[in-house]
Amino acid sequence: MSEHTLPQLPYGYNELEPAISEEIMTIHHTKHHQLYVTNLNNAIKAYNSAISSNDVRKQIELQSAIKFNGGGHINHSLFWKNLAPSSQGGGQLQDGPFKQAVERDFGSLDNLKSTFNATIATIQGSGWGWLGFNPKNSKLEVVTTKDQDPLISHHPIIGVDAWEHAFYLQYKNVKADYFKNIWSVINFKEAEERFKAAQTDAKARV
Repeated sequence: MSEHTLPQLPYGYNELEPAISEEIMTIHHTKHHQLYVTNLNNAIKAYNSAISSNDVRKQIELQSAIKFNGGGHINHSLFWKNLAPSSQGGGQLQDGPFKQAVERDFGSLDNLKSTFNATIATIQGSGWGWLGFNPKNSKLEVVTTKDQDPLISHHPIIGVDAWEHAFYLQYKNVKADYFKNIWSVINFKEAEERFKAAQTDAKARV
């Protein structure tokens, strides 16, 4: 089985400024995300070895490391893609099915931002805020996950990292400003594609 690798970013580390500083982007991608990838690969190797040796106790012990680091890898890989500099359309929600769904379920983009930011601010400790597509009712909903747990109940459309490493070097303890400013670099084109894919998947399951 091939190892997991750190994905390349489709923009430069400085291209999301002033919303997210070059320093944060560099450290976040090359240090934090890379560590999740490294630890995930090591945990999987150890897990496979435990299977080969029929060491069930070790297999159980390693599951938490695979979940945590695997979730970190999944979440960050989604996170980088749902960001874009203004030169690539970041922060600009165009007319289309996704915009219609936002207005249907939240009334307006501004209402979505307010709901999202208020919800993600309630996270105690570390976690993620998500705009997800609920396949049970075909609606967009704002939800959170703790630590590095991936979003399972919904199809992830937009995810925002609420861990301190995502904002503290720039915003210090005023994370509300980070939640507010990140909308200027949200890749709504990517969100649109994820939304369409989620709709297609939901219809296929009916």
